This record gives sequence, structure tokens and C-alpha cells, in this order.
Amino acid sequence: MKLGKLGVWAAMDTMTAAEGAAFAKRVEDWGYAALWLPESRGRNVLVHSSWLLANTSRLIVAPGIANIYARDPMAMVNGQRALAEQSGGRFLLGIGVSHVPSVEGLRGHVYGKPVATMRSYLDAMAAAPYGAPEPAEKPLTILAALGPRMLELSASHADGAHPYNITPEHTAQARRIMGPGKLLCPEVWVLLETDAAKARGLGREALANYLRLDNYINNWRRLGFTDADFAGGGSDRFVDANILWGHEKTIRDRLQEQWDAGADHVCIQSISPDGGRKPDDNVLALLAPG
Repeated sequence: MKLGKLGVWAAMDTMTAAEGAAFAKRVEDWGYAALWLPESRGRNVLVHSSWLLANTSRLIVAPGIANIYARDPMAMVNGQRALAEQSGGRFLLGIGVSHVPSVEGLRGHVYGKPVATMRSYLDAMAAAPYGAPEPAEKPLTILAALGPRMLELSASHADGAHPYNITPEHTAQARRIMGPGKLLCPEVWVLLETDAAKARGLGREALANYLRLDNYINNWRRLGFTDADFAGGGSDRFVDANILWGHEKTIRDRLQEQWDAGADHVCIQSISPDGGRKPDDNVLALLAPG
């Protein structure tokens, strides 16, 4: 799999199926290596990945992430095998433990200890039988990982990690923990806006939901942020560290910081200047590697 250095992360549930297929084709035509999509309370991410793969010819499609509480290990790995075989190896599976409100509140499951639960899940995936033609190459699995122990598991039991809402400092720490030879694919927010007040206001809107989730708060604390940074939707320091805003050159320079810190592939998630949830085609076209 030739993942390339740059991909797009997008909330595909903001689009109809037809709009999503058209967007995936634009991402492919722009020259991005991969399109990443989340799983929350909308579409089944494996089902929608199939649709996007069927409507593209070169683009890698990657759940970022598929919730392990949404399907058992055999269903997950056999879906992965099927999508990899059907697409000619263009499916990259990202899986994660999600968050307590999503797992217990929405799905009615018991949220287990994250690292132990993920380790058992990966072991069960590896042991699952498959009664259909195998893909030509073993498909890759990466983990949603923020803390040191999950990053260690990403190196020992998977093919890499997909950290979300992170800074170059976290990427450098992740690379030290994981060592060489494992995929490190962080997500970062980009915003084509030079007015500081407007950019930070839009950044606070984008980060608001994540400030309610312990997994992210704990990781930001490890990076040196404090309660003062989280108050009021986020301090300027906090927003500036997590949102790559400004001119094209400023955004490109800050993307380079991720690669310099050890990232293999960076997934950019655009913030629309109008405050909408759909991706901003302008910044994605501007930053396109093609």
C-alpha cells in the first residue's frame, strides 16, 4: 500500500451518498493518497467505505476510526478482508475504543479498560476464520492511539497508529514510543483564515465536542495544557496549537512540522470559514499534493 504523505479526513455523514461519492472523486483527482472517515451515530463505516471504494479507482479509504464496540472481532476483520480484496488493496482499517458516552450512552455496552480491551480484540481478529477469497496482500490495521500504552500496542499488535487532535510534540513522542517501521498517521485541523479572532472562534467551535471527552483532555494534559487552557472553549495557546490556520504557506509550514516530528502520513480535516460542517473544498484544493 502506497499511502503517501497527505490525506483528507472528512465527516462523510454530512453528505448524501451521491455527494460523498463526488467528494471522494475530487479528493482522488486532487492527488491525495487517502480519504479518512469517522464512525459515530450515522452510517456503518465499513458499509460506507465500500461505497466510496466502488466510486473511486486509486484512492485509499480508511476508517478513522471504526468503533470496536459496533461489531465483534470476526465481523471487523472479515469486513476488512472483503473490502481489501474487492478494492485491490485500497482499504486501510483504523479501529479504536471510542469514548464512554458513545459506548455506554448510545450503544448500551460496558466500556472496558481501553488497552486490555483492544489487545483482546486484536487477538480475536487474528484468530478469526475466513471462508472467502483472501486479498492479495494482508490488509493493514492501525489503532486510534493517544496515550503511551495504546501507542505501544499499536507497535506490538498492529501496523501503526492514527492519533487525533494532536500537536507535533505528540507526534514526536508517538514516534519515539512506536519506533521505526510502523505507520504514524496523525489527524490535524486546517483553516484557511488569516483573521486571528475569526480563526480562533471557528477553531473553538471545531474543538468544542472534544473538550467534553476524557480521552482527549487526558492527552492534552500530558502535552502540558491545563484547566486554564480548556476554560471558555480554549485559550488562544490551546487553539493555536491544535488548529493550523492562516495563509497557505503558514499551513504548509505547520504541516511540515508533523512530518519533521516523525509522521508518515498526515490527514488534514478542513474547517469551513462559513462555520458549516462540510469540508472546505478551497483549502483542500489549495493544499492538494497533485
